[in-house]
Amino acid sequence: MVDIIVPALGESVSEATVATWLKASGDAVQVDEPIVELETDKITVEVNAPASGVLSSQAVSEGDTVEIGAVLGAIEEGATAAPSAAPAEKEASPAPTAAPAPASSGKTSDHLSPAVQKMVNETGANPSAISGSGKDGRVTKGDVISHLQDPQAVAAKAGQPREERVKMTRLRSTIARRLKDAQNNAAILTTFNEVDMSHVMALRSSHKDEFEKKHGVKLGFMSFFAKAAVKALKELPAVNAEIDGNEVIYKNYYDIGVAVGTDQGLVVPIVRDADTLTFAGIEQTIVDLGKKARDGRLSMEDMTGGTFTISNGGVYGSMMSTPIINPPQSGILGLHNIVRRPVVVGKGENERIEIRPIMYLALSYDHRIIDGKEAVTFLVKIKQAMENPERLLLGL
Repeated sequence: MVDIIVPALGESVSEATVATWLKASGDAVQVDEPIVELETDKITVEVNAPASGVLSSQAVSEGDTVEIGAVLGAIEEGATAAPSAAPAEKEASPAPTAAPAPASSGKTSDHLSPAVQKMVNETGANPSAISGSGKDGRVTKGDVISHLQDPQAVAAKAGQPREERVKMTRLRSTIARRLKDAQNNAAILTTFNEVDMSHVMALRSSHKDEFEKKHGVKLGFMSFFAKAAVKALKELPAVNAEIDGNEVIYKNYYDIGVAVGTDQGLVVPIVRDADTLTFAGIEQTIVDLGKKARDGRLSMEDMTGGTFTISNGGVYGSMMSTPIINPPQSGILGLHNIVRRPVVVGKGENERIEIRPIMYLALSYDHRIIDGKEAVTFLVKIKQAMENPERLLLGL
């Protein structure tokens, strides 16, 4: 027998919750094949089989809390699974019969990824009734969401009770605790400004096709804001610093966290050394991290660290918000929806009212380390960089 052990889960992580068993007792497993998913307060981790054989036992159940080094189950090395009687029955009954609709279970179907299977299990959706839009017709999480929003699917679930009590996931519980700790421990204030996105939008419109053709990634607004943030952080180092006891740690590197919303909650993967990346490098990194976040494949390395965070609520239509800083960081930049508004442009006799695409910006900061003047100046520098994007491109 070979024990299945809870592996090291990363810095400052000592326990996890058993999310999903991907194999049942008696199933054949191959070495390094994923057999169980663990959910930590930061990411979901797949535990692979340490040997080939048969999963002989499951020592813990889904929902149990386990510590590093605990035994999850055991594999009988070299054993083979008991043969199924289905082939003999099929030969004895040649007449075809309609197969019953597959029931939702804890096991992962051949055509479903672990993340999609988990969503199917939690929602009670019937995967056979969902049209897949992924590669080779595979069902994606977006397909499941679309299916659940279908009126017929909603009608089928009309018999559900009016209320349902569900235990918070470890990730959601940790998000709640960390956000409350941030409010309790930091002196959080928020300052606002607005930015005219005309020039950035014109620049993006002029070059987006050529940019995508050359670099294989779309040119978004996030790379401009990341570059603008790095420029402002270099000029106002307190916003890139953190408090450790009675000391202030000033960071001479710029690891920008990009908040990503997932079905499990908000996660903040890190764009490492953003100051050394090109626009294409930042965009590609964000795309890769976003995909890993939605698929539940973020690693501890993807999540650890970060000196400053950018959160884009505008993708959901948010007009204004006061984001909460991500400890131990001291600042977070909130982006919002771009709305066409009447604004005064020009000076003196040339003053006139025009319709411009305007975005509200919000900087939440820890007043223990960042003064109001620094916070306002930081946001003004973001505004200036975005309204004159050619200065970013020229490194001015």
